[in-house]
Amino acid sequence: MGRPSSPLSAHLPPLIMGTATFNSQYNHDPYALPTTELVHRALTDGVRAFDTSPYYGPAEELLGRALASETVRTVFPRHTYQILTKVGRIASSSFDYSPRWIRHSIRRSLQRLHTDYLDAVYCHDVEFVSRAEALNAVRELRRIRDTEGTIRYVGISGYPVDVLCEVAELVLRETGEPLDIVQSYANFTLQNTKLLSQGLPRLAAAGVDVVPNASPLGMGLLRRKGVPIGSMGDFHPAPDGLRNAVLAAGEWADTQEGEKLEVIAIRFALEAWLRDGAKVGARGPPLACAPNDGRDLVPVATKGAAKRLGVSVMGVSNVDELNETLRVWRSIIDGLENDDDEQQQPSASLTPSEENISDRAWSQDCQRRVSSLAQQIQAILGPEWVDFTWASPGPDFVNTLPPNHLSSLEEAEKGAAKAGLNAESSVSAPVETVDKTALI
Repeated sequence: MGRPSSPLSAHLPPLIMGTATFNSQYNHDPYALPTTELVHRALTDGVRAFDTSPYYGPAEELLGRALASETVRTVFPRHTYQILTKVGRIASSSFDYSPRWIRHSIRRSLQRLHTDYLDAVYCHDVEFVSRAEALNAVRELRRIRDTEGTIRYVGISGYPVDVLCEVAELVLRETGEPLDIVQSYANFTLQNTKLLSQGLPRLAAAGVDVVPNASPLGMGLLRRKGVPIGSMGDFHPAPDGLRNAVLAAGEWADTQEGEKLEVIAIRFALEAWLRDGAKVGARGPPLACAPNDGRDLVPVATKGAAKRLGVSVMGVSNVDELNETLRVWRSIIDGLENDDDEQQQPSASLTPSEENISDRAWSQDCQRRVSSLAQQIQAILGPEWVDFTWASPGPDFVNTLPPNHLSSLEEAEKGAAKAGLNAESSVSAPVETVDKTALI
């Protein structure tokens, strides 16, 4: 128990599979998604870390079900992959950062995910609570880490870069211990790179070990067809002017360059953050083979694995999206090493085939092409929308807990006590019904 002897960056892989898409905000029926198949295929193809949250509707339950399957338990023992989850956010306008709720949330996550420990836990969307609440939540998570050992690393997540920096600086100043991990989303994309220009210097100075870049498509903004519409309707906070500018950029890329906006955006974010985010990156293998004997992992992509690489979080909803993302990822990893060969190949499609994944010259040509396309797309967006960020929280936000919040917490604590568990402990509680209406 206590703070791990090695930093999170020593073993976290640079690619994490996110499960925010296992939710009704992005999909009409997350239970109809092939989530178990997605998790199994991801593991088989070398993904070794998963990001989730109680706020993502049934995501924890669906991820836990996949990880608890006989296939995973047999081939991929728990120590061969990492689980990152969150605490504090209950619904779109409901937050509880109290120590009591944090303890309950950890118990529930352990149960849903069928595990006796969590590799990392974030305070979810810290901009919605006071700085003091965020600081106290970090302290409670560290107390659980130090006394119970069910948490290994502690961090925060959120949208406004300046708030993430302020909380990271506050934690270091007040506790003398830096955060292990700070996750930003939608702030290193084709449209907005504030995580690099404004966030990275301050977060590194605050001693933050790892800074994952999540949502390379800006919560689905950077798509030819516009933002995703799930069963909850249009959730995206981007104004119409930004949406229209993105649609115009997507039309230009498709008709003039023969490229999908999504592919350009994903490749730009993954490839650029590997390099630009390396200072707050991780040293784990970019991809890994299945364990040979249930214990050892054999790297598939070893290029750059000995040095730090910027960490990205990807989210997919179907097998085709997973396969395409991993094809792009492999081709990016293949082109990591500098090559003195300046041979230029014709600019083919940015979506790699199995034949050219291992062609470093092709990969490096794609890197140059993406850089050029990114500059042209940013020119189409114009100064009004490049690095534009929306308010989070909005001006009308009021933290409102559900009417049954306290009673449900008391009931969960009684259930834990009845099962012979200490309510102060983070040991998993009995199965609870997942709130399918929770927002991402």
